[in-house]
Amino acid sequence: MNNIVKRTTLIVRDMDIALRWYREVLGLSIYYDKNFTLAGDALAAGKTGDITRLVILKCEHPEIGMIGLLQWLDPPLPAPATVPTGVTYGNPVFIVSTDDAAEAHRRAVALGTRVHAAPHESSVTGADGSTMHFLGTSLFDPDGYFYEFNQLLRVE
Repeated sequence: MNNIVKRTTLIVRDMDIALRWYREVLGLSIYYDKNFTLAGDALAAGKTGDITRLVILKCEHPEIGMIGLLQWLDPPLPAPATVPTGVTYGNPVFIVSTDDAAEAHRRAVALGTRVHAAPHESSVTGADGSTMHFLGTSLFDPDGYFYEFNQLLRVE
């Protein structure tokens, strides 16, 4: 069996706020933007007849690394009372390779993003045994999804 994970779709409270964050902080561009009515048989959320808006954003690659943003328009999907401030079971951790972690952090802060870790250097042992040194920052998007930005500085 040959499988490729092409996209992760995230449920968002406010599409305009989410789009601004993903375009300005991650530098993504819009690939697809449509409203549609749920059929009720594929997605384990909402119900048949719900009207949603799906925006698919793309990175550098034309197919992989895409992120979908999904908002319920009618009726609105009730949101949790608080936005997550930590990572636990059921919460994804997104790892972003970047060429400028400090700039990603600056842009995120300008949008009022909750920062978990300001830019800092760290190192890890790679699968081949080499040591990779990174400049990284960790942030939560407006809906509480966690992102770790890593800028490779050098490999030893």
